Amino acid sequence: MAKLLKISPVLIIIAFFLILKGSDSTDKSSRQPNIIYILADDLGYGEVGAYGQTKIETPHIDALAKNGMLFTQHYTGAPVCAPARAVLLTGKHLGHSFIRGNDEWGDRGPVWNYREVANDWTLEGQRPLPGETNIIANELKKAGYATGMVGKWGLGAPHTESIPTKMGFDYFFGYNCQRQAHTYNPLHLYENEKRYKLDNDTLAPSTGLTPGVDSLDEASYLKYNQKDYASTVSFEKLMGFVKKQKDNPFFLYWASPIPHVPLQAPKKWVDYYRKKFGEEDPYFFYEGERGSYFPNRYPHATYAAMISYLDENIGKLVRYLKDEGIYDNTLIMFTSDNGPTYTGGSDSPWFDSGGPFASEYGRGKGFLHEGGVRVPFIASWPARIKPNQKSDHISIFYDMYPTLMEVAKMKDHKERDGISLYNTLVGDGKQENHDYLYWEYPEYGGQVAIRKGDYKVIWKDIKKGNKDVEVYNLKEDLQELNNLAEMYPEKIDEFFNILCEEHETPRTKRFLMKAIEDKCGSK
Repeated sequence: MAKLLKISPVLIIIAFFLILKGSDSTDKSSRQPNIIYILADDLGYGEVGAYGQTKIETPHIDALAKNGMLFTQHYTGAPVCAPARAVLLTGKHLGHSFIRGNDEWGDRGPVWNYREVANDWTLEGQRPLPGETNIIANELKKAGYATGMVGKWGLGAPHTESIPTKMGFDYFFGYNCQRQAHTYNPLHLYENEKRYKLDNDTLAPSTGLTPGVDSLDEASYLKYNQKDYASTVSFEKLMGFVKKQKDNPFFLYWASPIPHVPLQAPKKWVDYYRKKFGEEDPYFFYEGERGSYFPNRYPHATYAAMISYLDENIGKLVRYLKDEGIYDNTLIMFTSDNGPTYTGGSDSPWFDSGGPFASEYGRGKGFLHEGGVRVPFIASWPARIKPNQKSDHISIFYDMYPTLMEVAKMKDHKERDGISLYNTLVGDGKQENHDYLYWEYPEYGGQVAIRKGDYKVIWKDIKKGNKDVEVYNLKEDLQELNNLAEMYPEKIDEFFNILCEEHETPRTKRFLMKAIEDKCGSK
């Protein structure tokens, strides 16, 4: 009989370890995909390289597009923060949503007084969603996902039931309140349900330059950049969540406040763009003068710096996923909550922030024209989405709920307004299309818009008594400059039929538009 080979115990241990490692790798690739949804704030359609931006550098976001699918006709659910987030998380459009505008819940007291809010947490936050509201995080928890949110919530106050950890998220770090997010150097953020103190001084938003200082002197602006930059602290917490959950399927909702003003960014990136852009005029106002957010010595450089800083962190996250062997089976989605802003020293025309769409006041953020609601949307999932794809499928925020349900292999038995994009993403089966997209928005004069096919119909200034409805052919007129209402009266009739079909009377008085109730009746 042949002699048995003697095998070293060390070799046995190494072999066992390799078997386990291979098994672990197999498990990671075959389990439910991780889902990371990255929501930028006020980022215009044309503000990343993949959508044509030439001044701001976004190599890591562009890489997601190159390795996945870029959507050319994706829409936010609303042209401002809170309602867009409500539509995203609930899968209900603005005719059915509880939250239809930014509502600071002002009957509580001095909610806009930064110092008062610092001392009284019951003044923080926006009007809450009803406690029984079901958001996508709840459903993904049922599917076995660890759920985390980092960034800006904006859908309820800390003392209510409408906070991330009571609405389906296992972990939350960031701003509870949108008003507190008007500075990147706040006194505190939130970790789950408790305030997380930062090493910053009290400097209320809209604090101007000290009277008498030189507006061209960089030293005059030092007080606007304090020790703890909220997005840096938040990203560290975000990576902590991902590292903790890397061996389990996880859902991460990264609602970054960038690039929403004020203009505040890490010095490294500001210096980079100062060198690239050259000299520029400051954005400033003095104490006692009316101004928005904070003055800034180098507004163009700082705005670009904010976006590149976000891009840099996206790159760090992707690198970690690759190092851990979980990148291929991670669905990463990147988008923005609405179009670019017009205030606080931002300069959308200079950056061509809207891309092919107008983005100045009246056309960008706050308005239902394309510049306010058409947003970038990129999806990367190497295991299922082929690289270098571009889709002109018409989609919207309320599609995300059913899409993520299908990604998680869950059935949604509740009534939603969205249609899953899953078949478009993975190229498998026929994609169902919307008959139309619907928005109603009670702010900035009151607005309703419907897109059906190539045509967009908009009713503006509803609260101001306007009765004229505008009709645009988006295929021929992306800027929405040529009103075709007189040529297509039948589209206006169709518009009002859809409006009355989709509109439900809002439960909050602030969101009422009387002309719609008079036209359609209450329901």
